[in-house]
Amino acid sequence: MTALEPQAAQSSAFGIRGVAEGFYGVPWTHGDRLEMIRFIGRHGMNRFVYSPKDDPFLRRGWAEPYAADALAELAELVAAGGESGVELIYCLSPGLSIRYSEEQDVARVLDKLESVAGLGIRHFGLLLDDVPGRLQHDADIERFDTLAQAQAAVANAVFAELVARVPGATLVVCPTAYWGYGDEPYIGELGSALDPAIALFWTGRAICSATLDAHDADVFSQATGRRPTYWDNYPVNDVAMGHELHVGPYRGRSADLAGSAEGIIANAMERFESSKVAIATIADYLRSPEDYDAEMSWDAALRDVAGADAAAYRDFADNSRSSCLSQLDAPEVTFALEEHTFGLLIGDTDRAVRTLAPLADRLAASAHRLLNGHVENQRLIDESRPWIEAFAVGAAAMQKLAELTSEGRLEEEGPRVLRPFLDDLRSRRLRIFGDVLDMTLADICMPPIPFDAHDERSSQSRPLTQEKQQ
Repeated sequence: MTALEPQAAQSSAFGIRGVAEGFYGVPWTHGDRLEMIRFIGRHGMNRFVYSPKDDPFLRRGWAEPYAADALAELAELVAAGGESGVELIYCLSPGLSIRYSEEQDVARVLDKLESVAGLGIRHFGLLLDDVPGRLQHDADIERFDTLAQAQAAVANAVFAELVARVPGATLVVCPTAYWGYGDEPYIGELGSALDPAIALFWTGRAICSATLDAHDADVFSQATGRRPTYWDNYPVNDVAMGHELHVGPYRGRSADLAGSAEGIIANAMERFESSKVAIATIADYLRSPEDYDAEMSWDAALRDVAGADAAAYRDFADNSRSSCLSQLDAPEVTFALEEHTFGLLIGDTDRAVRTLAPLADRLAASAHRLLNGHVENQRLIDESRPWIEAFAVGAAAMQKLAELTSEGRLEEEGPRVLRPFLDDLRSRRLRIFGDVLDMTLADICMPPIPFDAHDERSSQSRPLTQEKQQ
């Protein structure tokens, strides 16, 4: 049994079902945290991980004591969790500067954790991620042979004292190498050295894993002596993912994973309201993975979060599916543009426009409603606004594409008329419509490459209008 209270073996639900505020960026407000605890409680989740990366009291200033007002806010989170069936996991990130060999630093970790334990917090974490993967202090290098050995020594010491001082205390550790196949030497050594009651976070085969399955979880369990508690980096969109807006449904997690994992903690976005869409679907999966239907769950989540504007927001979100979890980018638009291209190639103008034109009009109307109407969840729209504005440009481009095609002016006027739309979309540097709209517009707008059978450039694709002239 690990420290984070695994579910009963016969249950199909995950024992640990939670959300982490663990992104890089501006931390949520106190009001946001209170609302998120209530939101996930309503959706059957039972953990909220307090660990914003840019909170100075958790990472760079991890040893600094809290002021009274900060402790009072943490106490309010604990109380809200008690009302909602959600327990806090308070996570400290000392890895940038901690001296593993120094008893004083271990005492500082304990003092910080004990200061919040007095508020009623019983679940704690040591996050050792995103730090150098080697020992740096001279004293640590002299005392320990490996980083895993040093980290296990500190975690074990902290846990032993926590259990003695705080009844019912649990501890979870995020390793420095927190992703992979699960049987790498570092994670195996760390797992072997840790107290068996200490849990381990793991993100799967990648930092943001496309899939999580029971086989990989079992490999991890065999290597470390405990089942993984997944820290799932979705819907978070920080750092290199900042051009994506992760508002699609939860995918790629196997229906039988609950039997091989302690649970899943989903790392949220800095964009608070937008995170709720994916989180609601994650909650559905965690509650009953065998019955989970991603699209049905997503539709319900959109109604829950976007309210009266759910249909319009769905039109937008359906074209912002891109993430490490999704092989779909913009399914409806992809089909419509494929039909448009095929219709042109076979000389059937009606086929080229009959799917694209009404879809483009609908998407344009939805963009207008979201950007100019009196929406129910204004914060959701404000958080998504850069992407919705790009969505509006794309919808207008498709309207113009359909118009030019219908009127027989695409070959003559297409490059001149559509190029500004392409340039506008590219200048925004945001992921919307996947690649399909950009590729379609570029095919029309880019200058044709002269065909020469002896020129290696002839193997490159040429604009559609040029293809028809050959």
